[in-house]
Amino acid sequence: MSRLVSLTTRKANDAASTAETEIALFVFEHAALEAPIRLSTDPTERLSDSPLMYGTRSTWQGADPATDPYLFVLASAEVPGDLEDGPGPATIVLENVDNDIIAVLRSITDRATVHMAVVLASSPDLVELEFLGLKLISADYDAAQITLSISRQPIEDEAVPSARFTKDRFPGLFK
Repeated sequence: MSRLVSLTTRKANDAASTAETEIALFVFEHAALEAPIRLSTDPTERLSDSPLMYGTRSTWQGADPATDPYLFVLASAEVPGDLEDGPGPATIVLENVDNDIIAVLRSITDRATVHMAVVLASSPDLVELEFLGLKLISADYDAAQITLSISRQPIEDEAVPSARFTKDRFPGLFK
């Protein structure tokens, strides 16, 4: 399967050095949240002075850049890999700068939906790579950092068997 990559990204990938910065954007959705949480791995611009906040303005996932910016967090991100025997997890490592983050994670009992995109700082509306409908699989934390693992919906969560093995539905079993 091929994916479309912008000429700017191709040039940046082929260059020995570049001023282009790749940014990971995340949208976390859950029924317990009033609004989606939007996060960015780059302090692209200053959003406010009091409190001091940085973030990225992008229209990805229908966000209004003026009112719904992607807030900068001290984080590193690894995009999903290609595992042969299971779903490729993505990992987000957040710096644990606020105890409220852990309180929110402890309060959620079911899986949040996570959307992830990679954009360039110079063109945050042009998505270079995206992963939609991922699930928050685990959240491990200590005093220094919080590690979030996100992946596709595990196949183990699917109801098995989904159909009853009756003569009408599976006649080959009753010969």
